[in-house]
Amino acid sequence: MAHQPHVSLSELREAQTGRKTKWAWALGTFFGAGLLKPGPGTYGSVAAALLWYAAAHAFHPNFITLAIDTTVAAIVVTLIGIPASTLVARESGREDPGFVVVDEVAGQLIALIAIRPDWKHAVLSLILFRLFDIFKPWPIQKFEALPEGTGIMLDDVAAGVLALIVALIAGRFF
Repeated sequence: MAHQPHVSLSELREAQTGRKTKWAWALGTFFGAGLLKPGPGTYGSVAAALLWYAAAHAFHPNFITLAIDTTVAAIVVTLIGIPASTLVARESGREDPGFVVVDEVAGQLIALIAIRPDWKHAVLSLILFRLFDIFKPWPIQKFEALPEGTGIMLDDVAAGVLALIVALIAGRFF
């Protein structure tokens, strides 16, 4: 169970009145992908994979440039996602709201860092990331215990790293 932070009276009132920090909710739900049902996390992951695939084919970067750009995007999404998911969790009154999918976006981007930009590798990356995100094998589950947005984001970052490693190993043999 994650650490429960102390909530101030003003934060409690804001949560009860339905106040929403617009930028945090837009990013936290990845512009509404997290509001889709069923499986909002899968929608967030698919959105990230599709954006990555579209960018790779629209701009035709070389492999190294694509890997660097994907790494930078994953870092930026993670760094902005931590405060965004913290705010959305506080404002919704939930510890890890299912509609917050910015963590899946960051994790999926990590899983795509060194993947060839073809649909087969993108789908493999997507499947591996979703499996690790859903089942949370050790050590991924340990990151969930971190407080607020840090825990929300970093378990998916860990799942993305593990998915990337497995995809790269699988690519060596198949």
